[in-house]
Amino acid sequence: MRTTSKDGTELAYDVSGDGPALIYITGATCFRTFRPIAADAAVFATEFSVYNYDRRGRGDSGNTMPYTVEREVDDIEALVDAAGGTAILYGHSSGAALALEAAARMPHKIAAVAIYDASYVHDEAERVSYAQLAKEVSALLAADKNAQALKVFLRGIGMPRAFVALLPLFPGWKTMKALAPTLMYDIGLTEVLPPVERFTSIDAPVLVAVGEKSPPGLHQVASQLAEAIPHATHRVLAGQNHMVSAKALLPMLREAAVNA
Repeated sequence: MRTTSKDGTELAYDVSGDGPALIYITGATCFRTFRPIAADAAVFATEFSVYNYDRRGRGDSGNTMPYTVEREVDDIEALVDAAGGTAILYGHSSGAALALEAAARMPHKIAAVAIYDASYVHDEAERVSYAQLAKEVSALLAADKNAQALKVFLRGIGMPRAFVALLPLFPGWKTMKALAPTLMYDIGLTEVLPPVERFTSIDAPVLVAVGEKSPPGLHQVASQLAEAIPHATHRVLAGQNHMVSAKALLPMLREAAVNA
């Protein structure tokens, strides 16, 4: 299925399940038909009408330039409108940052928000090191070295080196290489300390979750967000790391729907 964002960008999405509308906002390197993402959507669809979409520049969606966060929020609004005008947002990693931006900018259309491992930098030292990573990734992309840019980015954010080395064997590797330029979108969303002053206006209930085994910096970010957002609830998901299980998330999403 397709819908059109405010700037004319076509967005590809799939809908599955029956229940409250849930917009699934993925993180860096992800696209809607990537096996782990499709598997997550299938689990969520046991209780929700899941709108699983390709963020701009990914998969089958367009990529009108120049990129801005506001345009990505417009994309989410187009999905919400396709879902009937109101929806619950679930965002993972950089997608969590995008979900919060959307909740702050269109309060009357967002019933509730659930975020997991929002991947903002947590202190000044990390901001500096992340800026250096951004320069390396940007230079590789400018040289059309998409595969190398992906690997450098993923190793730079702490993904295991063995996992990164095996990525070219994954069925979705060709699509991941094609969407590599969108890494700069995700970096732009998360290269700052959590912009908590902007999120104090969020009126929707927000579940702020982090994995028990996720990096300490993500725990600090989650605490900062939960403290600043007016109607926020903080959750630590036992036994989970950044690659969270959809089954572990489902009770949290169910809670978000109850609170909506």
